[in-house]
Amino acid sequence: MRVPSLTPTLTVIAVLAAAGQAFAQAAPPAQPQAPAAGAPTPPPSWQQGRSSNATEGMAKLAPVAGPPVAAAPEKLPVDKLNVPAGFKVEVYASGLANARSMTRGSDGTVFVGTRLVGRVYAITEKDGKRTVKTIAEKLHRPNGVAFKDGALYVAELSRVLRYDDIEKKLDSPPEPKVIYEDLPKDEPHGWKFIGIGPDNKLYVPVGAPCNICEPPATHAQIRRINLDGSGAEVVARGVRNTVGFDWQPGTGNLWFTDNGRDWLSESVPNDELNRVSKPGEENFGFPYCHQGDLLDTEHGWGKSCAETTPPAAKMGPHSASLGMRFYTGAMFPAEYKGAIFVARHGSWNKTAKIGGDIQVVKLNADGSVAKMEDFLTGFLRDNTYVGRPVDVLVMPDGSLLVSDDYNGAVYRISYAG
Repeated sequence: MRVPSLTPTLTVIAVLAAAGQAFAQAAPPAQPQAPAAGAPTPPPSWQQGRSSNATEGMAKLAPVAGPPVAAAPEKLPVDKLNVPAGFKVEVYASGLANARSMTRGSDGTVFVGTRLVGRVYAITEKDGKRTVKTIAEKLHRPNGVAFKDGALYVAELSRVLRYDDIEKKLDSPPEPKVIYEDLPKDEPHGWKFIGIGPDNKLYVPVGAPCNICEPPATHAQIRRINLDGSGAEVVARGVRNTVGFDWQPGTGNLWFTDNGRDWLSESVPNDELNRVSKPGEENFGFPYCHQGDLLDTEHGWGKSCAETTPPAAKMGPHSASLGMRFYTGAMFPAEYKGAIFVARHGSWNKTAKIGGDIQVVKLNADGSVAKMEDFLTGFLRDNTYVGRPVDVLVMPDGSLLVSDDYNGAVYRISYAG
């Protein structure tokens, strides 16, 4: 299915407030324009979908803003984090303000994107010492990073950049080439996770420009393009906001997380872990059906959840399930081989918060989900965040990296038995 040419995007009820983290993730860079004289001031867009008769409990809920700078190494909450017996958590790198999505270069450089500070970082290691370098700055929401054949791909809000031969030029990065620009400029859910699939194509999501609405044909989807930016096509529709995906070893199937709408209730809808079985043919429900079995109170009229693809697993209401990777390493015990590690950033649209952890989703032989278990916990303490995990990355030695945008750090989880 081909991607339609970009049409004027849906007018969003309000743009994000500068101090908040819109839609459970983060905030925009500016306040909305002042309304015309006499017109009511529009609410911030994270409030879109909330009842006009908000109760006291609803009025207390708002996005969680993180610290403006990276935490000092001695302030990182490593001693508060819990993992199963035999595993160890340590700081891999610090000083990466707003550290988000991660990818690894062929020479071992770990690249880290950001949502709020416009930077892309490179973590290098030599003689056992790691160094953090800023290789790009003043970009607009460079959340997504991917690496292939010496080139680093960076997804901004409305375009994809490519930095060629980057690992040989970390001290003097080249000017990037713009490879793809046919993307909306909506701030809500405009940040992007990207990845390169086994088909050698770059996968780029386009989030819904709202909390809940009927999205334009150009939104609420995952696309894939050739590495030069050509040949765009839609892989999946009905995807509200995915900020993490990976391909299952053996089958090559794309799996992705998706964040559910806010303000329906505190207990529903669940975030989702989805599997694409028929690229280009499946609709995953938004805005009509949530979590595979819950029709939307407004947009679900006349619809049926049977018309959509249900999730492989429900990840918890408002848990902000983001980065995910299949475990392909050999360091961890055999029970983790082929399992999925999922970073749950943590809820805000819920009085008793959940998430702020890494879950491990274990699969049956047929690919169905067997169970989901806590793997890394401790970021959420007494209903307050001391850290917020965003992405996970399996390293060649089998260890697992975890980024934390709240503290501006990357942790390493290893296993020694």
